[in-house]
Amino acid sequence: MKPKLLVLCTANSARSQMGEGLFRHELGHQFQVESAGAKPSFVRPEAIAVMAEIGIDISGQRSKSTDEFLGQEFEYVVTVCDNAGRNCPVFPGRATRIHWSLDDPAAAQGGEAERLAEFRRVRDDLHARIREFGKTLS
Repeated sequence: MKPKLLVLCTANSARSQMGEGLFRHELGHQFQVESAGAKPSFVRPEAIAVMAEIGIDISGQRSKSTDEFLGQEFEYVVTVCDNAGRNCPVFPGRATRIHWSLDDPAAAQGGEAERLAEFRRVRDDLHARIREFGKTLS
């Protein structure tokens, strides 16, 4: 059984959803990947769209509560927003906590083009961080 990795953000709607898809794409052979949020809502359509642009389908993912994972052991818990970083639940075992402070693309203002541009920027930042993380595992 593969070790588990959990990506956390407050609403589990954008950053952590993209992170789940990117971690699965890059490191799914090494980890069982999940994502969750303290106040889950829904997967943002913009997140689904910008992930599809790079060939990763997250349309089947759902927004999940951290409560679903309490009591489970994780190798890594990655927080991708400051609120989750401050308020991350404690998971048993030896989980290594990693915090990446990423802007919330769901807060982007403007028309569709401007919002999608912000989702792409955050996706690409997250993708670069996950690739760098993967290099540290080798």
